[in-house]
Amino acid sequence: MVHRAHTLDSFYAVIPAGGIGSRLWPLSRADAPKFLHDLTGSGHTLLRDTWDRLVPLAGEQRIMVVTGRAHRLAVEKQLPSLRDENIVLESEPKDSTAAIGLAAAILAKREPDVIIGSFAADHVISDTRAFSGAVSEAVAVAREGFIATIGITPTEAAIGFGYIRSGESLAIAGAPSALLVDSFVEKPGIDLALQYFSEGTYLWNGGMFVSRADVLLEQLRKERPELHAGLIELAGAWDTSRRGMVVNAVWPNLEKIAIDYSVAEPAAAAGKLAVIPGNFDWDDVGDFASIAKLHSGGRKKDLAILGENARVLADSSSGIVISQSGRLISLIGVSNIVVVDTPDALLVTTTDQAQRVKAVVDALKLSGRNDVL
Repeated sequence: MVHRAHTLDSFYAVIPAGGIGSRLWPLSRADAPKFLHDLTGSGHTLLRDTWDRLVPLAGEQRIMVVTGRAHRLAVEKQLPSLRDENIVLESEPKDSTAAIGLAAAILAKREPDVIIGSFAADHVISDTRAFSGAVSEAVAVAREGFIATIGITPTEAAIGFGYIRSGESLAIAGAPSALLVDSFVEKPGIDLALQYFSEGTYLWNGGMFVSRADVLLEQLRKERPELHAGLIELAGAWDTSRRGMVVNAVWPNLEKIAIDYSVAEPAAAAGKLAVIPGNFDWDDVGDFASIAKLHSGGRKKDLAILGENARVLADSSSGIVISQSGRLISLIGVSNIVVVDTPDALLVTTTDQAQRVKAVVDALKLSGRNDVL
């Protein structure tokens, strides 16, 4: 049995496991999203790695997973210790506010003083000790009535992440590095990203939030009253025989919006959002360039090869090859190449263009080619 640290009493971890990771097509599909893949070579899926990071903080009995109905069996196979009452199934994707808000509402009804922490199922964090320290500080901050986020210390002027502008230090016991958040900033262009990186007061928004459930729900009630009302109605029926009927009636009508916009930005404007700088390696594995970087240790001249039965011959080539087809793949004199070979689809691009893969998925949707999505 895993014992939770004293500082994390009343803590409940929530893992939103949704989205298909469209920038990782054709590896990531609607029926096999990226959190169900081993993209790091750890031997475990990203979901399982996330679970293993959170067990020492919350305990196996205090982790809730919010996922799509279609993924239930796969999630339960990956997480055999997940309690049946702690798997929350979405009938259709509604973005992070609905997922995290419903978890908060259900847990608040079961345990009014609960502190929840939301951590995406598909991120890579190698330094679990530093991660645990940051979560412990965030919990201490949440006890004082703040909504806390864990910001990632930037390693470069990246344009693929939102930024958090940190302000004055908060004198909170148990959270020596906690800072008040001045503002959330949308994903910037390269000029602004360079400015933010050089100033040193900005952190990447890693999408990790820790809060008393009642505080988060009250902030949501103020900003999105209709969405809040729907989530409270769902939570009221969740542990009863009425659940299915209420979900079918309420869920389809919920507003689809990210929690960054519905809760975090307004909380920052009201002086109620705090940030803990997360001094640990972090990657959201947002595209194939990220996977190549993870497997090459940042050495651009290397070629990363993934796939249990991958057959690759390479000469003077770099980038990444992911093979699921078993076909022989030969590369000669190509740099920063991305090859993803699956039984029914082949993707060839470069690490520099990896962010544009989502456009291919959008085009396939418009053409009705749902058979390969």
